[in-house]
Amino acid sequence: MKKYNKIVLTGASGRLGSYLREPLSKITKKLVSTDKEDIGKTLHNEVFKKLNIKNFKEVNKILKKTDLIIHFGAYSNEGPFLEILDSNILGTYNIWKSAKKNKIKRIIFASSIHSVGMYRANETINHKVMHKPDTFYGLSKCFGENLAQMYWDKCGIECLTIRILSCAKVTSKRSLSTWLSYDDLIRIVIQSTKIKKLGFEIIYGVSNNKRLNVDNTNATKKLKINIKDNAEKFLNKLEQKLDIKKDKPGDKYLGGPFSIAKLESDAMSSMKIINDKKKIN
Repeated sequence: MKKYNKIVLTGASGRLGSYLREPLSKITKKLVSTDKEDIGKTLHNEVFKKLNIKNFKEVNKILKKTDLIIHFGAYSNEGPFLEILDSNILGTYNIWKSAKKNKIKRIIFASSIHSVGMYRANETINHKVMHKPDTFYGLSKCFGENLAQMYWDKCGIECLTIRILSCAKVTSKRSLSTWLSYDDLIRIVIQSTKIKKLGFEIIYGVSNNKRLNVDNTNATKKLKINIKDNAEKFLNKLEQKLDIKKDKPGDKYLGGPFSIAKLESDAMSSMKIINDKKKIN
């Protein structure tokens, strides 16, 4: 496959972004990694650009002569609506507006299970269900998905929307069904850059877990994305540490703790996510 000339990654200093930087650098001549915070050491063909995503002029300057955008930059928790508005709504609008202005034809977008988080966990939903957000954060991801659909329909900008479930170490009963391994995250993103005709598609960002409770055949069968890992391998270790027979509050909904969190309040801290950000040596 011919290398891209320039890929822009937003949210590069985040945990998920840290795992995407090196794989993306291998498929492009120049990787521009952006975020509000510094990313530290850069790769040989990577440059870091500090970016306030709510500032259109900054976004537009960085996206000039770009072939592909990997948009993972976001306020990634429930919290004050105005902060979510700036980062996830205005910032996402700026990405697509600039993509159109700069004639960029494909965006890979990190959405979230929280856009449909109020569906019950014992339902098996597919990518075609109506939105059912659990928080303002989830609502902002609904906006991003609809924005991407509109820009495909009206402007021809392709987009793979990835509704990420739990891309973090398995530490709870819920994560046995919602886990997305870092390797599978990388596979999804890299393989989505190689699809010849993408259009607008929604998939779930989740590994091939035995307890999977969403229908992800749009990813595995239609788009033929190779998703391999299974959280069941962590079962024995979890059983030693936790009583996994008991559900936690919120587990009856796909959004987990977000589904019972008060609006505009921190929902992430109760999940006790391990910050195992990848470091570039």
